[in-house]
Amino acid sequence: MTSTTTEYTALECSTEGGVHTITMNRPDVLNAFNGPLLSELTSALKAAEKNPDVRVIVLTGAGRAFSSGQDLADLKEKYVPGHVPALGADLKKRYDPCIKCIRRMGKPVVAGVNGVAAGAGCSLAIACDFRIASEHAMFIEVFVNVGLVPDSGSTWTLPRLIGWGRAMELCCTGRPVKAEEALTMGLVNSVVPADDFEAALAKFAGKLAALPPQALDHTKRLLNVSYTNTLEEQLEAEAFAQDTAGRTTDHFEGVTAFLEKRTPEFTGQ
Repeated sequence: MTSTTTEYTALECSTEGGVHTITMNRPDVLNAFNGPLLSELTSALKAAEKNPDVRVIVLTGAGRAFSSGQDLADLKEKYVPGHVPALGADLKKRYDPCIKCIRRMGKPVVAGVNGVAAGAGCSLAIACDFRIASEHAMFIEVFVNVGLVPDSGSTWTLPRLIGWGRAMELCCTGRPVKAEEALTMGLVNSVVPADDFEAALAKFAGKLAALPPQALDHTKRLLNVSYTNTLEEQLEAEAFAQDTAGRTTDHFEGVTAFLEKRTPEFTGQ
């Protein structure tokens, strides 16, 4: 059964088979970020995180873009001689809550990158746990071209995905990265033909939704803390998570299904 949420003006949200899809819906401006879109996106992510019927979240864009980043048309009236923008405060208020929500929640978040992901749109895509890219996808750390620095977590996520050297190159040159190159450098998990994109995205998310939710939750949290933990701390964290996972009904179901040579049915318990 598919349920659709209509409470948003800049998003379309639907849930099917444990997969909650959030579609940024400003295709006329390549899903550029403005106040309403960012506010609704954070709200939708938090709602999906709390919804027990949601196991996986898919984030994508309507039309031919994932997101082109900040809607510069919103800034046109402000950028006059003498204007000094308070960009740091704006990031903390509008952009950072969305990125923090994705990284802190235990549920996996999949970016369906259907087209260009530029600026904060690129940051949003790489903040997700997985990226399925259309052959038309393109990633651009465009900030340097307008005299700014990468934000919305890009300087944290990008070097972790592709290494310091390549991250430095992309951030300092602002050059576009097409889908196939993104796959080669480890920026995306897979690239699919545009005609097959929606089906491939749904198939990948569906596979995740069929897995034991608590195991995915613990795995994501372990990987998140691995960058700051010592080996000893990480081993301790793994032991605690494994002990917790081992007490779940899903663990028993997984072992039983294996022994009985059948497909397991995980309930999240």
